[in-house]
Amino acid sequence: MSTLLCFGLGYSAEHFVGLYGDDFARIIGTVRGAERAAVLNAHLSGRMKAFIFDGSRAPPELKSSIGEADVALISVPPHDNGDPVLAAFAADFAQARQLRSIVYLSTIGVYGDRGGQWVDETTPPDPDSERSRARLNAERAWQDLGARHGIAVAILRLAGIYGPGQNALTQVARGNARRIVKPDQVFNRIHVGDIAQAIDAAFARQASGIFNIADDEPSPAGDPLAFAAQLLGVPPPPEIPYEQAAPAMTPMAKSFWQECRRVRNDKLKRELGVSLRYPTYREGLRALFEAREVRA
Repeated sequence: MSTLLCFGLGYSAEHFVGLYGDDFARIIGTVRGAERAAVLNAHLSGRMKAFIFDGSRAPPELKSSIGEADVALISVPPHDNGDPVLAAFAADFAQARQLRSIVYLSTIGVYGDRGGQWVDETTPPDPDSERSRARLNAERAWQDLGARHGIAVAILRLAGIYGPGQNALTQVARGNARRIVKPDQVFNRIHVGDIAQAIDAAFARQASGIFNIADDEPSPAGDPLAFAAQLLGVPPPPEIPYEQAAPAMTPMAKSFWQECRRVRNDKLKRELGVSLRYPTYREGLRALFEAREVRA
């Protein structure tokens, strides 16, 4: 069994560890705060070691741990000055002799607005926001590191993430769901469980290259909310025209609505051998409902 290094034990990485962590003899991860580190270290005492990494300081113990890793999962987002993990640890990754595979979690936002057209991994990226441009730069930096040092680097471009505790059922149950309608606007989504199996497949195959991690059915933003309401047996949230909702949106939320594309996932299935457990939001929400993953 091998050692897994996780930079950024957030929502997706934590679910990956929960589903596939038993495949590793040791797990080394990073969090931003001391309290969270203490909880994780207590929960998986002996198998997991969580270090604090706030994006700037590089603990000496963490630097040495990179040399012990066989595979690395990177989910820390870039900041204004570039990728914080590479800024602090590039030299350590370059010297990690047993590291054979890196998976970097990115976003389909790097494609930018395509006016509802289909995109795949051969589509040249054209990010519209500074946030997505930073992601694209980080993708390239990790790929460059892998090419220079003979390490497989898989870039997983994620669609809109949902799963336990973070889904349309929860929004409807809490009564804060906003069913915004914008004509011809569609979004891809991806269940966190399918992200986890994509990460696992990328490690198992020592995959290199770019992979879209998205569901099979781009659809309007309000459709999952209406379906969630149906499952819960309550009326769907009222429709709100985008023009009415936009003035109260944050700049980040508004940028989300200003991009429209349909994302193909054929390469995920063909080269990583992934069969989506939740090919559309309907399977995903139904499974969450049956598991009683509704938290008002």
